[in-house]
Amino acid sequence: MTHPIDLYFWPTPNGWKVSIALEEMGLPYQTHLINIGKGDQFAPEFLKISPNNRMPAIVDPEGPDGAPISVFESGAILMYLARKTGRFYGSTERDRIAVEEWLTWQMGGVGPMAGQAHHFLKYAPQLDPPQDLPYAKDRYRTEVARLYGVLDRRLADNEYVAGDFFSIADMSIWGWASLWEGQQQTLEDKPHFGRWLETVGARPGVQAGRALHAELRGDHRSKDAQNVLFKR
Repeated sequence: MTHPIDLYFWPTPNGWKVSIALEEMGLPYQTHLINIGKGDQFAPEFLKISPNNRMPAIVDPEGPDGAPISVFESGAILMYLARKTGRFYGSTERDRIAVEEWLTWQMGGVGPMAGQAHHFLKYAPQLDPPQDLPYAKDRYRTEVARLYGVLDRRLADNEYVAGDFFSIADMSIWGWASLWEGQQQTLEDKPHFGRWLETVGARPGVQAGRALHAELRGDHRSKDAQNVLFKR
C-alpha cells in the first residue's frame, strides 16, 4: 500500500476502534479531526462520506478495484480493513463466524447500551435543566452489567472474544469496555473480563490507537457541546 488511508476521527470509543485497527494492521493513515462537540459531523463534505453524521469514517484511495472507496460505520470499517489485510478475522470460516457474532454483539449491544449509560449517569444530570433520572440510570447501568457478564462467561473459556486469537471483535469491544468505571461497573465479579481488559490494553497497537489525539478528549459538558451532541 503506497497511499495512506484517510481517517475521519475524534477520540471516542467508536473512533478508537478504527485507530486501533489501523495501528494493529500497520496501515499508513492520515487523520482528519471531526470535532463532534462543535458539529463537524454535520458538514456537507463529511456527510458525503458518512451520511449518518457519525464518525469514524475512512476513505481508502486504494479500494477493492484500485479506485478510492469511502466506508462509514465502525463495524463495517473493521470488516473492510480485516478483509483488505487478511488479518484479525480468523483463519477459518468458523473463526470468521465467531468474529462476526461478537462484532455485531458489540454494535447492537455494548456500544449503544454503554453509550446510554454514559449519557444518563454522566451528562444528563448536568443538562439545563438537569435530567437526573433514576429509572434511566438504573436501566442502562444494569444492562451494561448484564452484557459484561455475558462477556466474562465467554472469556472464561477463551483467551479472546472469538477464540484463541486477537481479532477485530476485540478491537470493537475494548474501547467501550475500558471505560467500565464511568459506566459504574465492577470487575471483582468479572475476573475473566478484567484479565482480557488488561491483556488487550497491553498491546502496543491498542495503546497507540487509544493515544491518538488523546489530548483532545473532553467531557462535552459545555452547553454549546451538549446542544450539538444531544439536540440534533
